[in-house]
Amino acid sequence: QLQLVESGGGLVQPGGSLRLSCAASGFTLDYYAIGWFRQAPGKEREGVSCFSTSGSRTTYADSVKGRFTISRDNAKSTVYLQMNSLKPEDTAVYYCAAAAVRTSQAICAISLYDYWGQGTQVTVSS
Repeated sequence: QLQLVESGGGLVQPGGSLRLSCAASGFTLDYYAIGWFRQAPGKEREGVSCFSTSGSRTTYADSVKGRFTISRDNAKSTVYLQMNSLKPEDTAVYYCAAAAVRTSQAICAISLYDYWGQGTQVTVSS
């Protein structure tokens, strides 16, 4: 059974950092596109950062470029999102998701993703 479990969220002051983790089980990361998404209160879910199926390519939302970094450890079946220079507008529930597609491009289209974790809350506030 494919499962994604996020962790690492919490309360942080503006300018601070957090690292989110997404532990995958029941499937091999190499064969899935995987990414991070977020949903703020009253807003639609949006893509934050995603890997291509092979993990060779990444993409980032403009709002997080230069501040967030996606990475993965295939041996641990874990994907990470390092978030630096956090802003209050980064406050959201962050989700990890996987898509059973073969794509050479990194795509953060929500409709592409079949499997979702339960989410982890990130709150940026002083």
